Amino acid sequence: MPDPTPPAIAFEHVTKRFGSGDGAVADVSLAVERGEFLSIVGASGAGKTTLLRLAARLIEPDEGAVRIDGADIRAVDPVALRRTIGIVFQSGALFPHMSVAENIGITPKLAGVKPAEIAARVDRLIALVRLDGVRHGARFPHELSGGERQRVAVARALANTPSIVLMDEPFGALDPLTRDALGEDYVALHRALALTTVMITHDITEALVLSDRIAVMQAGRLAAVGTPTELAASVDPYVAELLGTPRRQIARLAAVLPP
Repeated sequence: MPDPTPPAIAFEHVTKRFGSGDGAVADVSLAVERGEFLSIVGASGAGKTTLLRLAARLIEPDEGAVRIDGADIRAVDPVALRRTIGIVFQSGALFPHMSVAENIGITPKLAGVKPAEIAARVDRLIALVRLDGVRHGARFPHELSGGERQRVAVARALANTPSIVLMDEPFGALDPLTRDALGEDYVALHRALALTTVMITHDITEALVLSDRIAVMQAGRLAAVGTPTELAASVDPYVAELLGTPRRQIARLAAVLPP
């Protein structure tokens, strides 16, 4: 009998090979539960983004399967699949010739949503990501700050009311203050909308602060997965090396900042 409550996303012994070896993954099994915020960390080329691309069916696994809500995504039209998943890239990937409102509304428009509902949805989402509809709705991407562009990218990812959001280094290009504020705002949205979020990040501190669990990738394999507390107790050398950076930063900050 099938599991009545399968994970939101399940990677089952997934392998993906590339000629260069960079970004390849080998026999990765990982379940992302409904409502979970999971971050994937690791060095460049460890396979983090490959997992995200596999989940969105931008590429196909050489071996194994990826399931969403228990269904093998190879049985789903890839375009239809991607219209039910929100995706946020580091660059924002906004359409430069479209206004903020048009960028947010493009996905429901392609899905055949009626114009009046699109307009109402755009207004709600602009407010939800803490932008102003009057000030920002008619602007174009080049007229926005980096943080504003990423807020629009998040709003666009939510425009088709997905239950799953995939984010690839969404805050990596932002200044520290904007990055911190947007990260906190996104976690609030994640919880309020009961989303399942998978985020790729190079920043272990960001992963520790924002995530329910963290998956550590090393050379294409899953080295460890657990809550921040569980990873802190890990004896795996690579995990210990990753966590060494924030620990050293805490010690340095304690030495230079007054209590």
